[in-house]
Amino acid sequence: MPNFKLRNFTITLKTGLFYLIFIVMFTQGCSSGNDGKKADTALVHLIMLGPGHFHAALLQKSMYKQIDSTVYLYAPDGPEVKSYLALINQYNTRSDAPTAWKEKIYTGQDFLEKMLKEKNGNVVVIAGNNRKKTDYILKSIDNRQNVLADKPMAITKAGFEKLKTAFADAKKNNVLLYDIMTERYEITNILQKAFSGLADVFGELKKGTPESPAVTFESVHHFYKEVSGSPLVRPAWYFDVDQQGEGIVDVTTHFIDLIQWECFPEVVLNYKKDIQMLSARHWPTVLTLGQFRQVTGKEAYPAFLRKDVKDSLLKVYANGEMNYTIKGVHARVSVIWKFAAPKGSGDTYYAKLEGTKATLVIKQGEEQHYKPVLYIEPAKTGDQNNWEQALKNGLDQITEQYPGITLKESNAGWEVVVPEKYNTGHEQHFALVIQKYLQYLQDDSMPDWETSYMLAKYYTTTEALKKAEDQTAQ
Repeated sequence: MPNFKLRNFTITLKTGLFYLIFIVMFTQGCSSGNDGKKADTALVHLIMLGPGHFHAALLQKSMYKQIDSTVYLYAPDGPEVKSYLALINQYNTRSDAPTAWKEKIYTGQDFLEKMLKEKNGNVVVIAGNNRKKTDYILKSIDNRQNVLADKPMAITKAGFEKLKTAFADAKKNNVLLYDIMTERYEITNILQKAFSGLADVFGELKKGTPESPAVTFESVHHFYKEVSGSPLVRPAWYFDVDQQGEGIVDVTTHFIDLIQWECFPEVVLNYKKDIQMLSARHWPTVLTLGQFRQVTGKEAYPAFLRKDVKDSLLKVYANGEMNYTIKGVHARVSVIWKFAAPKGSGDTYYAKLEGTKATLVIKQGEEQHYKPVLYIEPAKTGDQNNWEQALKNGLDQITEQYPGITLKESNAGWEVVVPEKYNTGHEQHFALVIQKYLQYLQDDSMPDWETSYMLAKYYTTTEALKKAEDQTAQ
């Protein structure tokens, strides 16, 4: 088996479905840091830096042959660390396929400096406070560590400027900077991309107009939810847009990534030329103190949130909409946050790509039982018999990679029927992301289009925020 050089790298959190899992071998063991001895294996060793988001724990919901079971944790002491460790304990003690993670913990206030100095292990996971995240990325890159970042990597224009520096320094230091985009691994998104690539079925992507964009991505989310079967406790700072970021720069990162990934696959984007922000707006979700208590466990609003409180009501700018063009194609992205979904319901999602021969629409609402479903709606012009034959031929191509995919008639065209085996769920997508990143590490490089997607993505979100703020100020 060949040896692969693994550089120290940082994972900051939070293809198809079948990526080959590569066994990554290292030419040297990793320093254990705590006892000064060499590790007894050449596996990847994880470092968790300030885990304040549940994505950090979701990374460890599975075990990996390439990754050692000992994890080094550097963080300030407090409820966030306790929540992270509680999830790890839950995974370790479950009856079905329990994990076997062992945590070595450092909770001094100098946790960041300690981590940078010791380089204990070779994978640092950062999934937490977004105000600090961009600085952590840049410090890690300048410490010659690779970075895989949970979204969002930047939440302001100033943060984007730092991120640009981090990418330039990553190239100079020969390290990888990458973020985790789990939605690329959701089967309906994969199939929407696949069908849009069939010219005889989809045609060409339309340009659209500001009033009727060719691409539309919308979603509704909820602050109160369950993760791994238990109510999610969110940190109080999650509701401070100065720390978490507004909705327009957070969840929208997934949608913008999907637009780039589906509409311009593996095309190197130049955000200075290819992206034009036309308009954007934002508005708050209003929470009562009781709702805040229910989701955070805090009895009162902390001092940093008082700026957003009036008459005991907390205003969180979690909602936003942007209208922009990407390589001349009009796109609209919007996100809405509510407190909790009505009983029996859940998050909703809508994604439309409009082609000259068909429109591909993903819907996730009451009719779909709050599970995403892909529909293919043929254009009203053209020979329908020829189009349906092209659709049948296209389905044959797709089922070569995804056996069992079928079609059934719907009101506006056809529904893509997906076998349950492909519905792996959001929490399982983290394992697929890590497998892809291990592949990039094995290759000792990352495609240029991936880097360009990230720069274009965070330029788009932060430009939208600036446009929305300017609009509010008028």
